[in-house]
Amino acid sequence: MKDLSLHIIDIFQNSVSAKATKIELTIVEDLMSDILIITITDNGIGMSEEMRNNVTDPFFTTRTTRKVGLGIPLLKQSAEVCNGYMQIYSVLGEGTKIKVQFQHSHLDRKPFGDLASAVMLTASSYPNIHFVYKHSVNEKDYCFDTDEVNAILDGISIQNPEIVLMLKDMIQSNLEEIKTETI
Repeated sequence: MKDLSLHIIDIFQNSVSAKATKIELTIVEDLMSDILIITITDNGIGMSEEMRNNVTDPFFTTRTTRKVGLGIPLLKQSAEVCNGYMQIYSVLGEGTKIKVQFQHSHLDRKPFGDLASAVMLTASSYPNIHFVYKHSVNEKDYCFDTDEVNAILDGISIQNPEIVLMLKDMIQSNLEEIKTETI
């Protein structure tokens, strides 16, 4: 995967497959400490200890359509190459949390890619799942919450193409704003 947003979509899909009703993405960019942390938490079915221990093995997958699962192993490798790490916490029946840390300025750290599209693609594809996306750059924060958006939309579907484009642009604009203010 060529950028971090594709890894995030992959983990979102894992959360959806795990029957999550709430998925939270938190991205922390601490430029002073040169750290980037991506955390994805869901309230899905969780993983057994055996599955949690094997999920970073590229030849382990729960899918029946192919014999390899590269998403999480490649993300773990990307983090480790960038002086970082991956931690996976999971409890059966309670959900899963994946935390990935990178050296922010590392030459080999993949770019973010299109985070706004990644969030909106997933949020609009699964309107019954509560998505929360929090992003902070140093002390500047942004939060996108589908429960808040749906309350404002007052019955208009988040799947409406015009709404999807408007929300994607809103997310992108807010991300640019918190990044610009910290430079």
